[in-house]
Amino acid sequence: MTRVRISFRRTALAAALALSLHAGLAHATAGDDEKAAATDARDNPKQLDAISVIAPGETRQIQSIGVEEIVRQQTPGSSALKALDKLPGVQFQSADPWGAYEWSTQITLHGFDQSRLGFTLDGIPLGTMGYGVTDGLQVTRAITSENLATVELAQGAGALGTASNTNLGGTVQFFSADPDAKPGVRFNQVMGSDSTSRTYVRADSGDHGGFSMYVSFAHADTDKWKGFGDQNSNQANLKAVYQWGDGNRISLFADGSKRKEYDYMDLSLTSQRALGWDWDYLQPDWNTAVGIANALNGKGQYPALLNALPADYGKGDATYYAGGGIRRDGLAGLSGSFNLGGATLDATGYYHADRGEGQWATPYQASSPTVPLSMRTTDYGLDRYGLTSALKFSLANHDIELGVWGENANTNQERNFFTLDGQYTALYTFYNDQQPFLRAFLQHYETKTRMAYAEDTVHLLDDRLTVNFGAKSLRVTTDATSLVPTTSFAQGEMKASKGFLPQAGVDYRLDENQDIYGSYAKNLSAFGITPFSTSQTAFDAAKSRLKPEESQTWQVGYRAHGETFEASLGLFYTRFENRLLVTTPCPAVVTCASSLNNVGDVKSRGADLAFIWKPVRGFTWLNSLSYNKSQYQDDYQNAGTVPTADKYVVGVPKTMFSTSLSYEMAGWRANLEGKYTGRRYITYTNDSSVPSYWVADAGIAYDFGAVSAFKGLSVGLNVTNLFDKHYFASTGTNGYVASDPQGYNQTLMAGAPRQYFVNLNAQF
Repeated sequence: MTRVRISFRRTALAAALALSLHAGLAHATAGDDEKAAATDARDNPKQLDAISVIAPGETRQIQSIGVEEIVRQQTPGSSALKALDKLPGVQFQSADPWGAYEWSTQITLHGFDQSRLGFTLDGIPLGTMGYGVTDGLQVTRAITSENLATVELAQGAGALGTASNTNLGGTVQFFSADPDAKPGVRFNQVMGSDSTSRTYVRADSGDHGGFSMYVSFAHADTDKWKGFGDQNSNQANLKAVYQWGDGNRISLFADGSKRKEYDYMDLSLTSQRALGWDWDYLQPDWNTAVGIANALNGKGQYPALLNALPADYGKGDATYYAGGGIRRDGLAGLSGSFNLGGATLDATGYYHADRGEGQWATPYQASSPTVPLSMRTTDYGLDRYGLTSALKFSLANHDIELGVWGENANTNQERNFFTLDGQYTALYTFYNDQQPFLRAFLQHYETKTRMAYAEDTVHLLDDRLTVNFGAKSLRVTTDATSLVPTTSFAQGEMKASKGFLPQAGVDYRLDENQDIYGSYAKNLSAFGITPFSTSQTAFDAAKSRLKPEESQTWQVGYRAHGETFEASLGLFYTRFENRLLVTTPCPAVVTCASSLNNVGDVKSRGADLAFIWKPVRGFTWLNSLSYNKSQYQDDYQNAGTVPTADKYVVGVPKTMFSTSLSYEMAGWRANLEGKYTGRRYITYTNDSSVPSYWVADAGIAYDFGAVSAFKGLSVGLNVTNLFDKHYFASTGTNGYVASDPQGYNQTLMAGAPRQYFVNLNAQF
């Protein structure tokens, strides 16, 4: 078979943007006066050193995490999303201790899963950060965590101008740190459990007449905590900033990332009970994999190690020989902020390219009469480029913002099968080295996003009352083309469009330390490629009646802060309409047409409470409590009535509680964190669930200060899963099903056991 490749057109704009990078606000240096530093942090949350649960004057619920939490209290190299897990309303899950293993990585806000949230880096859209590479990339591939300054979380309704076409349930905005004003070199080395080794180096030029820049490189390699294989990544970042005049600046951000990950095996409730928490892929045990494949095809008996499973369990899918993922990304953004004399113009152009491959050694397709397995790959390609811009000016007591966002994305996904000759123990891209003997599908998608918005913020009663209101218009069109005959995917066009999506809010300052707020927002989500993952007949029958998902969110809340505390209480109600549900009637390793249903509305209501106490210098205690009641409102039809009305949304706990203690004194720094996650349902009819659990992390470090040639020197120890708790972390990794009372659906990931990591930090 002749190999088919897709060549994506790159315009002159895209080529220019390949040189580019991001815009961010200048990174603040904490002063000696703690009270002044806290005030500055509240005025500009992008400069935070630690956590802030308040945002005075904001008309919606916002919390921020600064560099202290992102870098210093976590194991170096951990995802910034993991730091957000301690905030109210946030659930973050991953099967590895850093939150970086993408097949398992998940975040939910107020009952909305990751595919219905919005993510940006310095205003550059990251899409839904999904594994399948259709609209963006994970933040861990977009920027090295040490180069982040702040993460800002908006539960329920993000800023009106956020560059996202999926933010039904909230936004997460990442902001990169600016280069240091003084030249220097930073170095961090991590060693730890499972042969972990991670090296990070960054060099800063210092400021030279308004110009500054840094370059960094990070290399990480670790064995899996169970099974065979390792997870390896290399990442380079560059940021350059030039500032002049009264508030003018341009900045360039560039990122290059290469990642290889051997997978962890998806578990079911039953397979975990029968085979244990350490059950994984078989590699390098080729003979057992061949035995399972032969038994699956009626040519023998299943190996004895599967005897513990029930007789009616699909033993051929209990494990496979191997699985893995490979990703290569390049991201660039060129940003400018220009003082026009009475107005400010912000603009960012960006370009992102991704190539990747997901692998499974499948027993459902033989390589030859003597080799009953083959390599099944899903091969990805993505090129996208876009532009965001905003004009900001003030008229009397009105702050007005007008903006636009446009993006073009070209995506291809294909399913290929390659021959295997026998045992292999390497992870490499089959697509580059072999010709497939079978292609199940080859889909090409062209997606165009166009958004415009206008917003007015009015300051009244001597700035005690803030009212903002505005609206955006969003249109997203996706054209799908099937380049080889297939029964599993459809081709055609889908459009999600709404000319008026309003957002309004009010904040009233009770006194210098207290305020109350309320907000309303209506949002629309693009279809993405979901409607095309079914047969052509089903797509043609459904496309005229499919409606894009919409949400309406109401929030009210109270915030307070004083010399020693910050506190917030938020109440929310969300109505989620036209929820699209995809079910696949075959094992995950098998290619087949999915079923797409509009399952009606989901209603979410709940409360978030956060409290930070700082009774003495150096001591911080954060507590957050969340209650979330998210329920389907309707039954739906799929070969009969599926009784989902009043059932709880899958994968979302009803209650969560987080507590985090940190203390600094005389160069020492220690932190202890605990998180309770309530029971989560894993079927739409709620007849199967994973139990609640507690998990704790701890860390201790000592800062030696300036030592000899070092400007700074410190060592640290981090322990994840301190009490070695067994628990299910990620759910729905292979999707959810309507009913599974026996717990056979292999869609769960075990959390990593207790692990230890030592790190050395040095500055020259």
